[in-house]
Amino acid sequence: MIIAVDGPTASGKGTIAKAIAAHFGLPHLDTGLLYRAVGKQVWLNDGDPDDPQNALSACDFPDSLLENPDLRSEETGGLASRVSVHPGVRQALFERQRAFAQQPGGAVLDGRDIGTVIAPEADVKLFITASVEERARRRWMEMQDRELEITLVEIERDIVARDARDINRKDAPLRAAPDALVLDTTSFDKDQAVEAAIEAVKTALKS
Repeated sequence: MIIAVDGPTASGKGTIAKAIAAHFGLPHLDTGLLYRAVGKQVWLNDGDPDDPQNALSACDFPDSLLENPDLRSEETGGLASRVSVHPGVRQALFERQRAFAQQPGGAVLDGRDIGTVIAPEADVKLFITASVEERARRRWMEMQDRELEITLVEIERDIVARDARDINRKDAPLRAAPDALVLDTTSFDKDQAVEAAIEAVKTALKS
């Protein structure tokens, strides 16, 4: 059983995907973390994330980099969005994601193109979304908890820019698959969003 969970940044898709994986006893992959690792590796290489070759070279990042807490920072998120526009980077990470999705027993993957590109054959496809204002607020609260100094305005501006890059990129743009269940979590707290998503998956599996 493959469950694809897509959506824009700070929509809650990662939290929801982890909860779905735990509920159904499936392994989970945050595919965005792979792109964050590439973005971070470009920075470590003193490279340019907007340069296709620099970004492609960074795809050879060591697995240990995936454990680096810096991957969750806003700065690295911005780098990830910039390297993800390069077709070469997406192709380099494609097989790694496909292999995870096709493992025996299935898996839950979250990202921006799981239901459309990585696993279009997924048994269930969810597209998690929320308003820009709410997503910015959530991310700002997260940064406050981590005692990182960044303003709500800066986060909202970054989210708008990342949305534009993700939606308008030529290769694998961010969009809901035609057969995806769209879940708007703007008015939900974390528990409500998780509950709604799990119920959506159960309903889809029965149909």
